[in-house]
Amino acid sequence: MTVLAAAIALTAAGAALGLTVVSDRPGDAHSAVVPPPDRLDSLVPVARPAGQQPVEDFGRGGPGVTPTPPRVMAVSGSAVPVRTRHALARLKHVQKVITVDAGLVTVSGAGINLLAVNPADFRSWTPQAVADEPAVWSALARGELIADSAAVRRLGLILGAEYQIDRGPRLRLAGSAPLGLRGIDGIVSTATGASLGLAKGVVVLLHGKDGKISEARVRKVMGEGSQVVSLQRRTPPPQARPVNVGRPGSYLELYKAAATRCPGLSWTVLAAIGQVESSHGRNNGPSSAGALGPMQFMPRTWAAYGVDGDGDGVKDIWSPYDAVPGAANYLCANGAGQGGEKLRKAIWFYNHSWSYVDKVLGLAEAYARAYA
Repeated sequence: MTVLAAAIALTAAGAALGLTVVSDRPGDAHSAVVPPPDRLDSLVPVARPAGQQPVEDFGRGGPGVTPTPPRVMAVSGSAVPVRTRHALARLKHVQKVITVDAGLVTVSGAGINLLAVNPADFRSWTPQAVADEPAVWSALARGELIADSAAVRRLGLILGAEYQIDRGPRLRLAGSAPLGLRGIDGIVSTATGASLGLAKGVVVLLHGKDGKISEARVRKVMGEGSQVVSLQRRTPPPQARPVNVGRPGSYLELYKAAATRCPGLSWTVLAAIGQVESSHGRNNGPSSAGALGPMQFMPRTWAAYGVDGDGDGVKDIWSPYDAVPGAANYLCANGAGQGGEKLRKAIWFYNHSWSYVDKVLGLAEAYARAYA
């Protein structure tokens, strides 16, 4: 039985638009001979024109927040009244109380329990290693998801990937962290929680001396139908499972994460295009036709389909963290997720050459064998 027993209804998302767009890039005379697949275990530094500087990633901070971890979590079927919160605060050994939004969402049929929090208010309620990592709180402020380390392993989630919430919006997994919240799979901001339809103020966290808060008294104050979960002596040590926030560390991770933007599209197709176009960032152009970056976009196509894949606020045609998900976005708009002839046509739109299509699909098969 999950901590959040009832699934919260999600706000319906708008229907996806099917687009058919003709690329503005002229076809190249690619040979249909399939080369062996390059290795994908590293990321080549981004090659930019002289004078263009890369955008800095999140800074990393040090200690500065004194953690007051939750010892008991109580879950109600409706918003917890102010008088109840005050009564909980008066219980013996209770030093702090906070109320947060929560709910159960589903991703491809898998249930995920989420808390929606105000980053500034909630930071001290996490283990020291999490509280001291500014990238966690910046990601929440951008509307992204921080998942519990155990949930990432259990569900096979990929950092940096976007996940479609069933009957809801897409949600980017920015990182993982040992949250120390039994039964909770991740946290988002209150604004993101509202967009997901999470229930307002249904979870109460209580802090006090470890092992001293009476769960029976908390249950009595909360009333019939509430759930009370002990978190006492369950908070993991800060170094037990490290905080992991940031960009994918290899092209393999990057292609896999980007492919999640287009259900039905294999990451191997992106890897094949990346190898043919730039040998995974080793030859970023400009090409003779004016294509730029590791996925060789024409600027006009990039303006329509480029994405900010790493959340740094810039859609950078030269950055693999933006260009690879941009390629997935462009392929998907042309039907790549449907497979078969739709996939072939989508690759043809990427570069108007059927021999190019054959080379890409041949390489994709080679990657599937190499990384099976």
